Amino acid sequence: MKDSHVADDVTRAAVELFATQGYANTSVQQIVEAAGVTKGAMYHYFESKDDLLFGIYEKLLSLQKSRLDEIIARGGDVEEVLRAVCVDVIETSIDHMPEGTVFFRSMHMLSAPRQQEVTRRRRAYHDEFVELIDRGRRDGVFRTDIPVAVLVAHFFSDLHYLSHWYSPEGPEDKTLVAEQLTDLFVTSIRRTDAPA
Repeated sequence: MKDSHVADDVTRAAVELFATQGYANTSVQQIVEAAGVTKGAMYHYFESKDDLLFGIYEKLLSLQKSRLDEIIARGGDVEEVLRAVCVDVIETSIDHMPEGTVFFRSMHMLSAPRQQEVTRRRRAYHDEFVELIDRGRRDGVFRTDIPVAVLVAHFFSDLHYLSHWYSPEGPEDKTLVAEQLTDLFVTSIRRTDAPA
């Protein structure tokens, strides 16, 4: 996928259509009409509808992974680094909630190679997140009585459930929600005998 205003217009139209009528029920013709472009223009940037669905989520995956890497590279106290990572992934997920919602509803319709690529990319993020918790355990900050997989699932289940209740038009500011969910998570994994 290449970048351009046409690609952005097609992506926006696809997200809206996929959200309202579903990926399987949306035709390429409907997408190009909603975007105000020709099929030829769309196919210049996307090889297929599958490529378009993948592209919707790929941008979010790339953004979140690059921000994770930046936060970790800055270094610092492991709890503060983990807090910054959690707040960031919640805020960026809220900023791109329509894209994430569409993708999670339709990921199973991607071709097998695309599904494998998404799994690989998500695993790369997951592994760095796990390493932060492991580092906190080694430093004596985070609890060790619960498997890391359970701790990680606890955080990401809250994150993936956001689209079921959070609304940008609601009273909760995205940063406040991100900080509150992060505080609940970090407090729950901190050793009770660790310094606050």
